[in-house]
Amino acid sequence: MSRKTLSLDERLNNYLFAAGVREPELARTLREETATHPESNMQIAPEQGQFLDFLIRSLGVRRAIEVGTYTGYSALITALALPADGELIACDINAEWTAIAQRYWSQAGVANRIQLHLRPAQETLQALIDSGQSGSFDFAFIDADKTAYPAYFEGCLELLRPGGVIAIDNTLWSGQVADPAVTDPDTVALRVFNTARRS
Repeated sequence: MSRKTLSLDERLNNYLFAAGVREPELARTLREETATHPESNMQIAPEQGQFLDFLIRSLGVRRAIEVGTYTGYSALITALALPADGELIACDINAEWTAIAQRYWSQAGVANRIQLHLRPAQETLQALIDSGQSGSFDFAFIDADKTAYPAYFEGCLELLRPGGVIAIDNTLWSGQVADPAVTDPDTVALRVFNTARRS
């Protein structure tokens, strides 16, 4: 039995992408448009999108929350995987980025499944809790400002039903969390967050 995960170099990563990733055409177009933006590193990879699709379908998700929407790739993947009566609450603060998202959601015919909240995500999560929606969501995906991960996690945890699932992006932060010499605020916040999840 192997004691470590296989390291992915560029060659193997390209092979896995070509052999195993099934990406909707519109999602690919959105990903390629997003790649032209300076902040494109904030978008999830297509294999992550495929994993989200797998989780949502296999869990039978009907109501989902997304904290951090950017140009809408993960929200598009999520909405496509939801049933016709499914609902995604998408949280972001950037109107410019999410305008791109809304264009693609409309083209895909899933805009009616997505409620975009343009304000700090903690406010949206608290508003959902205050309106009596605790325990009514099946799934949450967190991919936003790292220093606020604990607050996002606790808010989503309150809103999820028993047995619901929270997926959290960037927890290994490209390996930087394992390097004690890296002490920027995001890396430190992720280390603290990861340690807290073990207790």
